[in-house]
Amino acid sequence: MNGDLELDHDAPPDNHTICVKYITSFTAAFSFSLETQLTIGYGTMFPSGDCPSAIALLAIQMVLGLMLEAFITVFKYSSSSEAAGNQPQHGARTQFVLFCDAGAFVAKIARPKNRAFSIHFTRSAVVTHTEGKPYLMFQVANTRSRPLTSVQISAILYQEQENGQLHQTSVDFHLDSITSDECPFFIFPLTYYHSITPSSPLAALLQREAAHHFELVVFLSAVQEGTGETCQRRTSYLPSEIMLYHRFASVLARNAKGEYQIKMENFDKTIPELPAAADSKSPKRTDKEIRINGQHADSFQLSETALTE
Repeated sequence: MNGDLELDHDAPPDNHTICVKYITSFTAAFSFSLETQLTIGYGTMFPSGDCPSAIALLAIQMVLGLMLEAFITVFKYSSSSEAAGNQPQHGARTQFVLFCDAGAFVAKIARPKNRAFSIHFTRSAVVTHTEGKPYLMFQVANTRSRPLTSVQISAILYQEQENGQLHQTSVDFHLDSITSDECPFFIFPLTYYHSITPSSPLAALLQREAAHHFELVVFLSAVQEGTGETCQRRTSYLPSEIMLYHRFASVLARNAKGEYQIKMENFDKTIPELPAAADSKSPKRTDKEIRINGQHADSFQLSETALTE
């Protein structure tokens, strides 16, 4: 562009400014580009501060080269982690420095907020009965194939008092039989539950005795695998969004190969339960009258469950 290739760099014309000294061929230009990108050192080739176009071209190359190195490094790291189940070990110091630089670059341009939009809560929470005990449940799904780690859930109940102020109460939610406060791996939909005991602040939901307005706010925080960035998501449930005597439809299914598949079309679907069946602790018994050989016999109780056989 500047016409430097055809000139004698030791004796250039007086009206000509050489942008990069001693670049007289494509091979020399390519070598200078590599030296610049890898910060090896210019040697005899160096740019001139009197040529703005050369400085601008170097800046563009550095930015594009750093972006390319960052994405290639992160892609290689993610692929190796998925295959081996852990972080690959780099023996060379150059690779370690490159990985640190690339990770810092990706961390700067990453958008955890956009990642949080791939986390979805169910539109409604349900109160279901398991082994005769009531539980408040909601589901959360990760709609991307890349998993999240270190998932933590917290919930606050905001309840309106008679004086018009809001009272905040912490509500604990659990995930199956995981005893820690966080879920280490989030790729399948998770179902969190809260046991509604007499001491629970949500116990009045079963009897519909909540005289004042309240809102249950749920907070989720998770860590992105690969970048280590934290993403956060929250939702809330009003009394009208908590369905009594319902349970969630199944969202997991297995194909012919035995692989699990997520049926997101069932994510917000609920199945009603019979209140009488949920509250019953023993089979119902009904009085029946029988006759033996035409003789009237005393009435006795027969379990309804036996009548269905």
